[in-house]
Amino acid sequence: MARALISLVLLFFVVVGTVAGDHHHCCKNPPALNSSSGDGLVEEIGGLKTYVSGSLDSKLGILLVSDYFGYEAPNLRNLADKVAAAGYYVVVPDFFHGDPYTPGKDAAVWSQSHGTDKGAVEAKQVIKAIKRKGISAVGAAGMCWGGKVVAELAKSDDLKAVVMMHPAGVTVDDIKEIKVPISILGGELDKLSPPALLNQFEEVLSTKPEVDSFVKVFKGVDHGWTLRYDIGDKEAVKQAEIAHHYMLKWLSKYVSVSRDDVHSYSH
Repeated sequence: MARALISLVLLFFVVVGTVAGDHHHCCKNPPALNSSSGDGLVEEIGGLKTYVSGSLDSKLGILLVSDYFGYEAPNLRNLADKVAAAGYYVVVPDFFHGDPYTPGKDAAVWSQSHGTDKGAVEAKQVIKAIKRKGISAVGAAGMCWGGKVVAELAKSDDLKAVVMMHPAGVTVDDIKEIKVPISILGGELDKLSPPALLNQFEEVLSTKPEVDSFVKVFKGVDHGWTLRYDIGDKEAVKQAEIAHHYMLKWLSKYVSVSRDDVHSYSH
């Protein structure tokens, strides 16, 4: 009995330590949030305040789902502007309703009230809303927390393709349910989605020939490298931009106007 109790206590501390460690990786290198950053505008879409960049005239939409720090992170908005410049209508919703993680908050408590399940439900409303605006094809990319949201979205056919960059909380079982083309970009030093886990993802996807997939591990980079980089660090900027290139290349491969769409627009 005593041994069993000791084992349970040890297991508790292992689990608590793992969870705390997970949140630590999600909270490193916090950005200086800026509500006026970016070239786009903030408007309400699908019931959420949303940073919007690009034109509806493209008919092609990209949903970007943030990490813990939310939609006011300047590097995220700059990425949205970069994708918009490539010809897309880009939306970055505030899934945290004005309450992103900020240093000093208890990350474990914060995450309990900002679940990815709710994020996925709200993301579907945003997707429906931009389709009502005339967007015919939508893709999505998610980072960290957003990677899990995007994984949930990819279990249906609401999207044309998805990209996950240094995802947090994504499991092999999630990958088994993926239905749309998916690209997974991970970091060699990432403890949340380490190369060994990404290899498992790749193995599962290899058994799903109906789902096009691409998995890449970037050398020498840690969790969050695509967003939470120092703009004064040339090497960090370079590594992030390479990942952004892969992201955009994948999305542009699948998020396009079909012939049927072109025909309908001409009448």
